[in-house]
Amino acid sequence: MGNGEARVRGLAARAGGWSARHRWAAVGIWVLFVVLAMGLGSAAGRVDVKDSDQLKGETHTAATIIEDAGIDEPAGETVLIQARGSGLKATDAEFRDAVTAVIRAVEGTGRVTHVTSPYDTKTISKDGRSALVQFDMRGEPDTAGERVEPVLKAVEGVQKDHASLRIEEIGSASMMKTFADAFGNDFKKAEYSAVPVAFGILLIAFGALVAALLPVALAITAIMATMGLMGVVSHVVPMTDAANSVMLLVGLAVGVDYCLFYLRREREEREAGRDAQTALRIAAATSGRAIVVSGVTVCVAMAGMLFTGLAEFEAMGLASLVVVAVAMVGSVTVLPALLSLLGERVEKGRIPFLRRRKQGGNGESRFWTAVLRRVLAKPVVSVVVAAGALLAVAAPAVGMKTQNLTLDQEFGDSLPIVQTYNRLNEAFPGGSDPAQVIVKADDINAPEVRSALADFRERAVSSGASRGPVEIELHDAQNLAVVSVPLVGGSDLDKAGASLDKLRDDVRPATLGEVDGVEAPITGQVAGSKDFNDQLAGAVVPVFAFVVVFAFALMLLSFRSLTIAATSIVLNLLSVGAAYGILVAVFQHGWGASLVGAEGVGAIITWLPLFLFVILFGLSMDYHVFVVSRIREARLRGLDTEDAIRHGVVTTAGVVTSAAVIMVAVFAIFGTLSMQSMKQMGVGLAAAVLIDATIIRGVLLPAVMALLGERNWYLPKWLHRLPDLTHDETPQAVAGPAARDDEGEPVRV
Repeated sequence: MGNGEARVRGLAARAGGWSARHRWAAVGIWVLFVVLAMGLGSAAGRVDVKDSDQLKGETHTAATIIEDAGIDEPAGETVLIQARGSGLKATDAEFRDAVTAVIRAVEGTGRVTHVTSPYDTKTISKDGRSALVQFDMRGEPDTAGERVEPVLKAVEGVQKDHASLRIEEIGSASMMKTFADAFGNDFKKAEYSAVPVAFGILLIAFGALVAALLPVALAITAIMATMGLMGVVSHVVPMTDAANSVMLLVGLAVGVDYCLFYLRREREEREAGRDAQTALRIAAATSGRAIVVSGVTVCVAMAGMLFTGLAEFEAMGLASLVVVAVAMVGSVTVLPALLSLLGERVEKGRIPFLRRRKQGGNGESRFWTAVLRRVLAKPVVSVVVAAGALLAVAAPAVGMKTQNLTLDQEFGDSLPIVQTYNRLNEAFPGGSDPAQVIVKADDINAPEVRSALADFRERAVSSGASRGPVEIELHDAQNLAVVSVPLVGGSDLDKAGASLDKLRDDVRPATLGEVDGVEAPITGQVAGSKDFNDQLAGAVVPVFAFVVVFAFALMLLSFRSLTIAATSIVLNLLSVGAAYGILVAVFQHGWGASLVGAEGVGAIITWLPLFLFVILFGLSMDYHVFVVSRIREARLRGLDTEDAIRHGVVTTAGVVTSAAVIMVAVFAIFGTLSMQSMKQMGVGLAAAVLIDATIIRGVLLPAVMALLGERNWYLPKWLHRLPDLTHDETPQAVAGPAARDDEGEPVRV
């Protein structure tokens, strides 16, 4: 067949060829898809995860009982009134006047109900210096943060009139507002700044406005389409705000990466003297295939989150999976069409001071050529040094401590409400986040039930689990009682967890557990953290196994090499381990914590290790598949293994570096946020991607492959019957007559 007319095989090659021939149709179909997806999503609306479905265990049971009973728990607020010195007491007239003024002020707003005096509820600290005025916000609890401003101002007004006292408000509504003000806008800015950062790096990489715009535009349209699709899907699998944020991060990262891989290969082939159509076909058959293999592997990794049984993870996993699939499809369909339409105009908008410097030849990087020369000269030393360094970095992960972060851990002392939280916990241990026992009985007023409730209240204090006061709120119509138990330990989750265990394992069985037909699940922040940890611990093994096994299988089918599949898994695990080690060193042990504003956190947010494993295992396959595909392509062209390794690494180094810089920059933005959980996610992802794109792909991968030599391509005979997914061609096969091996068979990559 003549130049440019060879018939190629493979999904990516065929999709790219069809799009290039029917470019207006391909672009039109993509635009129609994005518009329809957004329209359907807007019409369907988004269904969010209900509180009762957030967790399993007792927390889930308690939420279900409350929900089924039709009880809307209002947003509770507390005003802490505390003497600034040691002289004033709650029994003094000035203190009483302040309490009366607070009650009058909050009632005067018309926004609150059930206001209680500390003199009636006995919510006065043991030292007599602190007291609590408690009330509920009117209206829906989920939107209470939007209505609490007048109440906060009323309390501030009382504070101005009583300088000798500290008068501060805290509660679910005021915390909602604080989070929205301190973090919501910050987070939105981070999301919006990710796009210009990615565009700026692409502009430097390509030196042309149009070429830099293409990946960003495709990534954004993929994200827009996914947001619409998730609105429809949420009616089956409810979504969360966190899932949307993760979807944006992952969508931007892989969307830009995939386009970058494709576009750089097309430009490289044109620089090598190919005509535009042939260059596009080669990019479709090579980089297009790498995108498909990588995309499917990432989707499989994301699917691992669906096996956790946790609604938050299921939402994040599904949203990430869909956005990767959409970005992958867009990259191998509409991108070839756009490149075909633009032709040489993709170089429009050249930036004079960003003229591309010619690399070492054939697109090879001078820097990585020098690095590879040393790595391949001493592969054993390279493996020992690089692997040893990564294992040393990963070592701190052995002592990883995970927990749901408390308010002071999450925000430090950067917010006034955190100081109020600490003062309240010091004066009333556990009072800011009490455990709640949801007692359901056939007749809540039956003598044996009332006796058991009284016994529970007494034993909760005598057992040492609580210092009181233990409050009981009856709902006669629903035959329910809500028992609030401040836990000894307060904001120290380890100590509070021990108090919770006493309630669940000792106090409850000896009291409420003795009454037939009574359910008494214990919920609250501490209980929720424990139930979440227990659920997550049970999900770790199946999720890890699912991701590793399926990633191994996909690599085996895509490269038909047992060795490549095995080394891929080992290298990815090493990369994830190093990321874990950095997280523990910085956020748990505080090594270099001041550099990222993470002093005093002392723990890793519970959901992050599993989340990072799934995300990193998926994203690291981007680079791995791209580099190994290029090595295998060179090997099948006739180069020996060492030359193929050198060619594959140095010719992909530029695009891998650009892609990694974009990912690191985007993730690092989230490392600048004030919320420690987001900071941990950003730092962990940025560090792992940096390690993966440099030490793993630039040193360990070539050194390991050089040591293995021809064993890299080993596939036992009994595995030859596996499906053959190596359906794309070498550049020579696409550009001219089909290349054949020594036995006359067509060469496939």
